[in-house]
Amino acid sequence: MKVAVLTNNEVSRPLIDWLRETGEDVEVISEKIDLHMLERIQPDLIVSYSYRYIIGEDVISAMNGGIINLHISYLPWNKGADPNIWSFLENTPKGVTIHKIDEGLDTGEILVQEELVFNEAEETLASSYEKLHEAMLDMFRANWKYLREKRIIPARQKKGGSCHKSADLDKYRHIIAEHGYTIPVKEFKRLCAEIK
Repeated sequence: MKVAVLTNNEVSRPLIDWLRETGEDVEVISEKIDLHMLERIQPDLIVSYSYRYIIGEDVISAMNGGIINLHISYLPWNKGADPNIWSFLENTPKGVTIHKIDEGLDTGEILVQEELVFNEAEETLASSYEKLHEAMLDMFRANWKYLREKRIIPARQKKGGSCHKSADLDKYRHIIAEHGYTIPVKEFKRLCAEIK
């Protein structure tokens, strides 16, 4: 099976390596995918994981349901950018979701998801981020056979939830710049609350 993995982040490396170990023909794409690239690669499935570009409607249509996204949030909560951070700032559910890609931003039908619970007194932004990606890899591996054969019945996302753009985090970025991602979640939330 030809699998195109769209990514701009080294966090996807273990997943890519695992797919190759299982014998899949993997093409890694870090630039914006378009129809010309699709024609050249001819993937059976596209896996988007920590990919910075919005996938065009023409590519979505051409793949006819054959694009899935790995998102480190418990959808419909925290669609878009920085889902881990927003789940703490807004006290929303945390977790990982594999969903089909449609024309919206992280709005596609859910294939698999898992809710996670973090102890904010013990976690840092970095450790929670790492744990989300570990959970994603475990969930992907456990469900790969069904994902590749398109045997999972998709479920519509619940109404509501939340969505964020990268710019939404701008008023808090100086805290991360000063303290780093190893700042305890509890301390980060306290400092952010002082800004409001």
